[in-house]
Amino acid sequence: MGRMSDEPLVLGIETSCDETGVGLVRGGSLLADAVASSVEEHARFGGVVPEVASRAHLEAMVPTLERACEQAGVTLHDVDAVAVTSGPGLAGALLVGVAAAKALAVGLGKPLYGVNHLAAHVAVDQLEHGPLPEPCVAMLVSGGHSSLLRVTDVTGGEDGGEDGGGGVVPLGATIDDAAGEAFDKVARLLGLPFPGGPHIDRAARSGSSVYVDFPRGLTSQRDLERHRFDFSFSGLKTAVARWVEARERAGEPVPVQDVAASFQEAVCDVLTRKAVDAAVSEGIGDILVGGGVAANSRLRVLTEERAAARGVRVRVPRPGLCTDNGAMVAALGAEMVQRGRRPSALDLPADSSLPVTSVLA
Repeated sequence: MGRMSDEPLVLGIETSCDETGVGLVRGGSLLADAVASSVEEHARFGGVVPEVASRAHLEAMVPTLERACEQAGVTLHDVDAVAVTSGPGLAGALLVGVAAAKALAVGLGKPLYGVNHLAAHVAVDQLEHGPLPEPCVAMLVSGGHSSLLRVTDVTGGEDGGEDGGGGVVPLGATIDDAAGEAFDKVARLLGLPFPGGPHIDRAARSGSSVYVDFPRGLTSQRDLERHRFDFSFSGLKTAVARWVEARERAGEPVPVQDVAASFQEAVCDVLTRKAVDAAVSEGIGDILVGGGVAANSRLRVLTEERAAARGVRVRVPRPGLCTDNGAMVAALGAEMVQRGRRPSALDLPADSSLPVTSVLA
């Protein structure tokens, strides 16, 4: 690496769900991370409403860009490349970010990099802990994804991942509800606010994790033969609902803290068990945890404990970098530039179901 001033300044835009994020990264250093969230507008609906999210991105884009530049002490004309989440995510929300990034790239005459949201969750860790260990196993856990990935090159390989290059290989994924989605649904059952993750985490701290023995999805011997590294949380959510309904029918109070702790333990048990198993079976000594649910305190502790027992190291970004943000997109964009990856075309689409093997769209 050269001096900081010699390294390219990369602007990252993230609009895959309900956060409008703009980040500025130079080399491996984060200069600005501005986020505008529309979560309060969705709270009364108990979940993200795509049309509401899209309109919120339109309103927030320019002010968030301005705030990021102010934080970093730069102007848009100082930017050397523009990166944007092109998928996966909500189609309408993605379109806002992709359109803004294209406009900036054309207006500034700078290269455009359409990147994968999941790969960006992996790349962001280098802003805090330095270069990624490659290979590593990435466990990405959010409202829309529960994935285990084998990462040998976060930029997707020499071809940028355009034909599914081997830089990021999926080992397992959710087959129904993602972990974050289950947190939101169980929080609603317990009368806790949206988004459910932080509220369940808080309630669980004063509850018993063994109060209810909730099921661990896809962990039976038969399931492991077919879905060794896959996840399923739909059955767990249903089990919590039935337990709560039975208490309410009997006229008994629902011990919210205990149910929250028992549910959280079931989720974290499965996630950590499979992540460590994947690392050991692949002969990989590092696990990286990312995505919004990576902010969960129990998930962090249990991952560390189980990984340490098997001689595996764990890296988790600070909570503010786990949730969706522009910094993660800028971090991956900066890595693309540094490794000489070919920029995206200006007809770059917003792809709501972009596979993780396509790191660079």
